[in-house]
Amino acid sequence: MTENLTDQIINVRKKLRKETIATIFDEFDGEITGLDSEKRIRKYNKMLNSAFQFYRGSAFLFYYDITNMPLAYHTPVDKPTWLQGDLHFENFGAFKNREGHVVYDTNDFDEGYFGSYLYDVLRMTVSVALYSEELGFDEDAQYKLIKTYLEKYYSQLKEFATNGEQPDTLNFDESNTKGPVLKVVKELPNRESNEILNAITTVNGNDRKFREMEGLVHLSAEERLELEENWNEYINSVEPQNKQPNAFYNIKDVVKKLGAGTGSIGLTRYYILIEGDMKGDQGDLVLEAKEARMPAATHFFPYDELFSDHPFHQGKRVITAQKAMQYLQDPFLGYFTIGNHHFYVRENSPYDEGVDPSDLSSMENMSETVEMMGRVTAKAHARADELILTHQSEEEIIDAIGDEYDGFMAQMIAASIFYKGQVKEDFELFTDWCQNKYNI
Repeated sequence: MTENLTDQIINVRKKLRKETIATIFDEFDGEITGLDSEKRIRKYNKMLNSAFQFYRGSAFLFYYDITNMPLAYHTPVDKPTWLQGDLHFENFGAFKNREGHVVYDTNDFDEGYFGSYLYDVLRMTVSVALYSEELGFDEDAQYKLIKTYLEKYYSQLKEFATNGEQPDTLNFDESNTKGPVLKVVKELPNRESNEILNAITTVNGNDRKFREMEGLVHLSAEERLELEENWNEYINSVEPQNKQPNAFYNIKDVVKKLGAGTGSIGLTRYYILIEGDMKGDQGDLVLEAKEARMPAATHFFPYDELFSDHPFHQGKRVITAQKAMQYLQDPFLGYFTIGNHHFYVRENSPYDEGVDPSDLSSMENMSETVEMMGRVTAKAHARADELILTHQSEEEIIDAIGDEYDGFMAQMIAASIFYKGQVKEDFELFTDWCQNKYNI
């Protein structure tokens, strides 16, 4: 009888949680983002690959849960941090900055917004646990990796707050990285500058066009005209110090990119071939324009009043977040609008690469990698307060932790391992829901 009652309680809890998951995905992907069934199936198919991929695509669920979790050590509500917003293991990478130097940093700002630093840090530590578990690391190793990340995050903040190191000019490059991160930083310069251009375009005489290939779809005449009619908004949004003559941005060809990303699947993404520096077809350049929607975080802690534009442009928000968190960022950053859809633009660069999972089989390599990720996160949070915010984020975070460092560490580790377990349970419920509702 006791066992039956216990089973009944477990089943009721699972039923209620499954209904919560269904409601949240219907609300966010259906009502808020406006994805139709085809786009939702495409997104969910990718999320069904693993618990980590499910986590990547469920930021709205994360914020719904975590904002109801009684966490200590928050910064004051009126002293928020610029958040990356969707911080996880695969949103770090090496790339070439504006001056051509290879650096390691965060590389996705679609969810960039404001809130307590704890949300970025906890989203990252949960991802460390999920990602390392998929690589075969046990829970003891996960505990140690989370602890390493948090230690490096905190110590780097202390360097900024008390030892005078400057976050606004700090880069992580060949001189101060190690392990798998150093490997990718050193190997990236050897990549051919035209690698992406040659992979997805072809030249017929003097005319370069996108290839006919899976995942790339040419626009209809009406769609292309609509984009071209709004392209000047992008040109005018490029920062003056990065601006090229208008002819540089002339559109030669454009396609839609299908199936990229996880959380962003279903949002429109264009590859745009532009004239470039006009050195024949060798000067051609591919830009990526990606639709930007309201970030998940804004539904749980709105700080819209911090933006000067009301209502603010979602594409402008994304590139502002990137400018806030990175030093010497992409010179092609900009934004434009088509109808009620907001887009941001960046270079589709061949010099953009994350750490290879095959290099993360040892505890030493994983530890060195999460160390770098902790330091990068601290740099992003400390640097970003230079835009819009009037306080020093690193000082506010250090003050929020105060003399309770051990308590902070214990809370974050426990919360991370607990929520990793919740994600794994949710993944099973999500799998059942997808099977029942979408037959996938």
